[in-house]
Amino acid sequence: MDHATPNLPARDFEAASLFYAALGFSEGWRDGGWMILKRGGLTLEFFPFPDLDPLTSAFGSCLRLDDLDAFYAACVAAGVPEQHHGQPRITPPRREASGMTIAYLVDPDGSLLRLIQN
Repeated sequence: MDHATPNLPARDFEAASLFYAALGFSEGWRDGGWMILKRGGLTLEFFPFPDLDPLTSAFGSCLRLDDLDAFYAACVAAGVPEQHHGQPRITPPRREASGMTIAYLVDPDGSLLRLIQN
């Protein structure tokens, strides 16, 4: 089956792995130059970017989820702050003008993950 996986920067693989582990992801691969995290049908891949400034990062991806509410609840339970500034952060799901229900997660490295209800 064809599929795509987002490639996101990480200043520190261990810190990124711990953040995403709290959201239910586990490591599928890691060496000094690449890391793959998985959660059910979701796969995120990371490359090292030690000098990344999270405040100016323009990296992002969309995660299309069968149960957005459950993923959002996992983020909140993991202590991701519900706020509109800073990293990490999450905003609650809401129906947008497009008709889609979307929440926004920003990870500690400043990557924006749009969480879209299937």
